[in-house]
Amino acid sequence: MPMQQIIYASRPFGYSLDVLAGILATARLRNARYNITGALICRSDIYLQLLEGPTGKVEEVFQHISNDDRHTEVELLVRARVHERLFPDWAMHHDPAETWLWSPDEIREGVLRQKSAREIREVFVRSAMSLESQSL
Repeated sequence: MPMQQIIYASRPFGYSLDVLAGILATARLRNARYNITGALICRSDIYLQLLEGPTGKVEEVFQHISNDDRHTEVELLVRARVHERLFPDWAMHHDPAETWLWSPDEIREGVLRQKSAREIREVFVRSAMSLESQSL
């Protein structure tokens, strides 16, 4: 059965490890309730998040995030129908923006607007593959 996948970027407002812990805890509870899975790649200059699950619920969660004052400059990057989840076992996986992610200067200069949906999604594919290799 097809489902919705959304990838968005935003700037953290008031970023700290405590704020991040709160975001992850809330997301994991809400997402489990709505059958949403995904991953949050973050550091002090960017939240890059993938949400996947039932279309209406993913859209509802994205609207909630768009109105959350812990995020600024929320920008939808990818909206797609998918048949398979990248993060089937994760209500919200946390990835602390490994070195293969774009630099803070590249983010500030708008690199995300220059990337295709495939290139942005590939960031999450690598993150999911990293999870698989850790569990072997």
